[in-house]
Amino acid sequence: QVAKRDGGGRFVNYDKTMETGARERLALTSDLRAALERGEFELYYQPKVDASSLQITAAEALIRWHHPTKGLVSPGVFIPIAEQSGLIQQIGDWVLEDACRQSAKWRNLGLRMRVAVNLSAIQIRQDTIVAQIVGLMKKYGVEPSQLTCEITESVAMGDTETTQKTFEAMGRAGL
Repeated sequence: QVAKRDGGGRFVNYDKTMETGARERLALTSDLRAALERGEFELYYQPKVDASSLQITAAEALIRWHHPTKGLVSPGVFIPIAEQSGLIQQIGDWVLEDACRQSAKWRNLGLRMRVAVNLSAIQIRQDTIVAQIVGLMKKYGVEPSQLTCEITESVAMGDTETTQKTFEAMGRAGL
């Protein structure tokens, strides 16, 4: 698994520390499942500032996990585990929903700014992702101009044909 995780096409000699790492990943996977049920995730919003006006024009939704015993767990630790375990889909769905809910809340307070969310490779390859996002926008009364979907370069290059089709559909939806 270590060789595979490091890109494959190689071998790795067994080391006792690998057992500890595997046990920790297994425990965190179990904890992630429970975190979804218990609502231990929270979105922090990093402001995006227009350089010329110095006004906050948008906010990027960044997920944080408040583990009951470990405290704040870094996304750099739990996102790869969520991807490997297949939990990234549920977490991504929660992020989209909560970001739309927060956008509506800000709108009701008189703030009109875009919210940016990061989509996983699994989400971007779902043929229902655009309908899901449009459904959430309707549910919360969020305009397409208020939501920005972001992906990493590796996601974009992973399956370029599907990514391009998804982006085209998002563009048609006004995202």
